[in-house]
Amino acid sequence: MEPLATVEDLEALGVTVEDGERELVEGYLAAASASVRAAAGVPISEATSTVVVAGQREPRLSLPGPPVTSVEQVLLDDAEATGWRLSRPRASLYRALGWGTGASEVEVTYTHGLPSVSADIVALVCRIAATTLMSYRSDESGGGIGVRRVTQLRIGDYSASFADDGTMTELELPATTRAQLRARFGGGAAVVRST
Repeated sequence: MEPLATVEDLEALGVTVEDGERELVEGYLAAASASVRAAAGVPISEATSTVVVAGQREPRLSLPGPPVTSVEQVLLDDAEATGWRLSRPRASLYRALGWGTGASEVEVTYTHGLPSVSADIVALVCRIAATTLMSYRSDESGGGIGVRRVTQLRIGDYSASFADDGTMTELELPATTRAQLRARFGGGAAVVRST
């Protein structure tokens, strides 16, 4: 998949990318996009997917990766499902008869995600890439890419203390950001498998 943000997006936010850094920054944007998508649990940008979710007796079946724009096929235990409709606001399929039992499997091929990536997601990906680029620039050997957060600094007879919060790189998102992305894009479905 294409990254969620481009070098041009990064430059529009005020980050200068030197000619020799363009390929490196494209890699950072791709890695940041992968990290954000992993936290969200879905591609975020528009995609067509086939997922298999566990059946249930309730009439609403949630689909991951909202918003859902269209549904191409619905199979219930390998047979064409009938009597269903897409409930857009909730990114779910509605079927009065329910979706089988807990042992049933519902296979859905559908188009979902954002047709254009929202500004907040672009900014998040750019911020991660910019922070990674700043770390790279601080030590071109690559040693500056690890996260070292200053927790204490004294100027007279210079002293500094760094936090070790378990974060290894700028690409690791804080728990609150991961939770927000999962809540926004996760869709709440129990996916058995995805293709």
